[in-house]
Amino acid sequence: MATPERYYVPAASIWPIVGAVALFLIAAGAGATVGGLFGGNGPWLLLAGSVLILIMLTGWFRDVIRESMQGLYSAQMDRSFRQGMSWFIFSEVMFFGAFFGALFYARFIAVPWLGGASNNAMTAAVLWPDFVAQWPLTLTPGGIETTAMPAMGLPLLNTLILLTSSVTLHIAHTAIEKNQRERLKGFLLVTVLLGALFMFFQGEEYVHAYQEMNLRLDSGVYGNTFYLLTGFHGLHVTLGTIMLLVVWLRVMRGHFSPEHHFGFQASAWYWHFVDVVWLCLFVFVYIL
Repeated sequence: MATPERYYVPAASIWPIVGAVALFLIAAGAGATVGGLFGGNGPWLLLAGSVLILIMLTGWFRDVIRESMQGLYSAQMDRSFRQGMSWFIFSEVMFFGAFFGALFYARFIAVPWLGGASNNAMTAAVLWPDFVAQWPLTLTPGGIETTAMPAMGLPLLNTLILLTSSVTLHIAHTAIEKNQRERLKGFLLVTVLLGALFMFFQGEEYVHAYQEMNLRLDSGVYGNTFYLLTGFHGLHVTLGTIMLLVVWLRVMRGHFSPEHHFGFQASAWYWHFVDVVWLCLFVFVYIL
């Protein structure tokens, strides 16, 4: 009779509830900051949520790394991790799919209707007779005027940065499978630095948009969709960079092997997903 495969069941953890509280504070803080609620304390709620999410990531990463290095995980556990990461990325696809759906609805349905398309001729004639149904909607029916963000400049530069980071990460992935440790360390560090560079340039883009283009979160539906899509993507790049940084620190301490490196592989999956989302963003938000 074959010996049943051992399956490690971890002890109860506080980190899921800590993460849930952190995400609630971030959402409430961001909403309060934009809407001016809670007596102007929105930024403090946002800061508290951000600090708490970093504490959660540190603690949860620490526990999982410790369990992995103690050899507690079996082959079945590894398969469970792969399935869990796959479903997580699928949920992220659905998350961004909702925002892209909102963009397409506004662009191809709502804006033409406001301009009198279909059976909505009276909308344009009575409510907003001077409204121009075009995209990007740089002049809203409420009279807010802004400037569309061009694809050239920082957006194109960030696209090149993320595409390059996918290449360097793939080289690092190949290196770990061949046990080329020095090559792995170098190209993984380059990937982390490229992720940080992307976030820096996105911050520069936001400063330019707010100060010189009057492109703000409250600049009508174009400003809404622009910042929601690029902002949430920026948060994902931040998380992906943190994950890759943790993986690089583990590599520097001698963790992972050609046979066992799912922590690296999961971070690589996530990073490539983030890159694909950015390519869609660059095409549908900046170019078209």
